[in-house]
Amino acid sequence: MTHLLRVDARENRDRVLAAARELFAESGLEVTMRQIARRADVGPATLYRRFPTKQDLVLEAFEDELAECSSIVHDGTADPDPWRGFCDVIERILLLNARNQGFTDAFMSAHPDVVDFEAHREELGRAVSTIIRRAQAAGRLRPDFVFDDFVVILLAGRGLTAAPASTRDAAVRRFAAFMIDGLRVADTGPGTRAGSAAGEGSSRPRPHPRS
Repeated sequence: MTHLLRVDARENRDRVLAAARELFAESGLEVTMRQIARRADVGPATLYRRFPTKQDLVLEAFEDELAECSSIVHDGTADPDPWRGFCDVIERILLLNARNQGFTDAFMSAHPDVVDFEAHREELGRAVSTIIRRAQAAGRLRPDFVFDDFVVILLAGRGLTAAPASTRDAAVRRFAAFMIDGLRVADTGPGTRAGSAAGEGSSRPRPHPRS
């Protein structure tokens, strides 16, 4: 009997987390605990027994997103090509944020009364700043770009969460390509048009090449 109760409790917890992730992705952190309980088909008492506060639920619901965000930044730092690492971080984080409105709200402190990701932001901010400096030292990223500009790009990309799921990733990649093209140091050497990357036959923004 005890084993059956443990299984039932685990299933309820999994349903609550699944419902929370769906609703946060769809509507952001404005979603109420009651709405989550209704979507999970559990009673409010069951929900609060597993997650006493909304912050507890948000932190666990976004555990995977935080891990993915950290992985993206780590990959960018480890890339031997500083410019490619920078471009990869821009595109992949924009994609991650566009797929989940709630995670974007949480990470950007849109609802500090619900959840505070300050420690995570500070850690990732230091790593991203290192990526920025590496790309600038390599002569590929414009020298006036700072971490606050990176945040502005993420904020500008928030509107892409409203794009249809079938076209969202393509829209995000196109947006990222335009942003990256505007940040690239122009090569004005012989045979290369100012404002376009060396070796490109067109100034039209396009996704950066992957390794």
